[in-house]
Amino acid sequence: MRLVDLPRTSSFRLALRFLILFGVASFVLFGFLYWQTNHYIIGRIDAWLAHEQTILRPLDRDTLVQRLTAHVVADPTFERPATLFDPVGMRLAGTPLSLTGATLAGMPQDVPMEFGLQQDHGPMRFRAVVHRRPSGDYLVVALDMDAQHAFADVLVNAFIWGGLITALIGLAGAAFIGAGAVRRIDGVTRAIQRIVNGDLSERLPTHGQTDDLDRLAIVINGMLGEIERLMQEVKGVCDNIAHDLRTPLTRLLAGMERMRRRAVSTEDYAAAVDDAILETKDVLNTFAAILRISEVESGARRAGFTETDISEVVADAVEFYEPVAEAKGVQLVHLTPEDAPVTMRGDPSLLFEAVGNLVDNALKFTPRGGQVTVCGFARAGTIGFEVTDTGPGIPADEAACVLRRFYRAESSRNTPGSGLGLALVAAVARLHGMDLAISDARPGCRITIARHEPVFGSPDVPISGAEFGHDDAAGRALAEQWVVVEGAGKTSA
Repeated sequence: MRLVDLPRTSSFRLALRFLILFGVASFVLFGFLYWQTNHYIIGRIDAWLAHEQTILRPLDRDTLVQRLTAHVVADPTFERPATLFDPVGMRLAGTPLSLTGATLAGMPQDVPMEFGLQQDHGPMRFRAVVHRRPSGDYLVVALDMDAQHAFADVLVNAFIWGGLITALIGLAGAAFIGAGAVRRIDGVTRAIQRIVNGDLSERLPTHGQTDDLDRLAIVINGMLGEIERLMQEVKGVCDNIAHDLRTPLTRLLAGMERMRRRAVSTEDYAAAVDDAILETKDVLNTFAAILRISEVESGARRAGFTETDISEVVADAVEFYEPVAEAKGVQLVHLTPEDAPVTMRGDPSLLFEAVGNLVDNALKFTPRGGQVTVCGFARAGTIGFEVTDTGPGIPADEAACVLRRFYRAESSRNTPGSGLGLALVAAVARLHGMDLAISDARPGCRITIARHEPVFGSPDVPISGAEFGHDDAAGRALAEQWVVVEGAGKTSA
């Protein structure tokens, strides 16, 4: 760390500003205390001078001379001088002060004032009250001010030295704080440099102090985690596209070459063209699904969010897939909550697509005679929808994998599809701030998509398994034991 970097840090500058502010406040406070202390001391001195004048003024000249003569013996150090002068300035009695008649005549009468004299042992300053008697004599009562001035000097020196020490300690503290800020910024800079060099797993350092830098670092680390996830997804998508599209394209090329060698009639060429068209449509559908997922993940569809009734979306999806279920011999059940509409802000078409993909997957893997149950719910501050089937289910170790693009479980390799349906569902869930949970329905699979929020027009009561066609154990599993799938949302209850 270089010293020239200290003045550039906000911590050092802030500490310096506070030091200056504290110095100004201390100066004002000291000035007020000094003025109050000095005013109090002068007031007490003036009160004593007035009291002494009140005692001595009524005395006649002879008695006053005797009193002042005795006072000289009692006050040999000139701390409290009292002197009687005649009209021309000759001292008649009392402390030998070097005052002339002109000086006495020029002094204000019966008003406290200060003056300095050069005495035998050095210069002295006095505060005095001069009274002109009816006979023309001058009665001077004074008090030595050296002690008061010495006290003022000590007070001022204490303030100066205290201010210097405080300034040095403040500068040292500002330098210490600034050095700490520089070290933390250097650590952040090094971490950012490693990130720029390609290490996306690097995170900004935190110190557990929950201060400004730590809070900023936590937010940035969250952003870096999301960027790392997206970059890995992009890399995975590129790899998966190269891997999964190679098969249909190779199959298309092989079919065309085979037909070129073997076809002997127009019907053979027409069949080859039809097969090529089907393969091409599959490839185009795959690209369309990829683009759809990218559109959803970009967040551009948030602009179209409106108040959406989840129950209506679920009902529309069930109605759309009823013919498919009938054709396959699977019972498609729609459970409707009896309370108020399940309302949230979202994109109705995307939510319909998410429900449709889940229902389509459930119908694909549910054997003839099985059952697929779909419901929307709003309970205990949680809103969402759920699709349950009686198929083979999803193994726990593959729960996170099935949300990746192009992932196909071993049990679904022979089932038509591109492996993008659940990836699209997860993207829609993230866009709406919802959590996607995959659990075991015993038998079958249960996929729940929900968001925790205050529900409009719905009482805050716990989820009941009986309301959705589950037994109590299944209802409690739905309410309390969701299995959170990584990458689909934030947290689940």
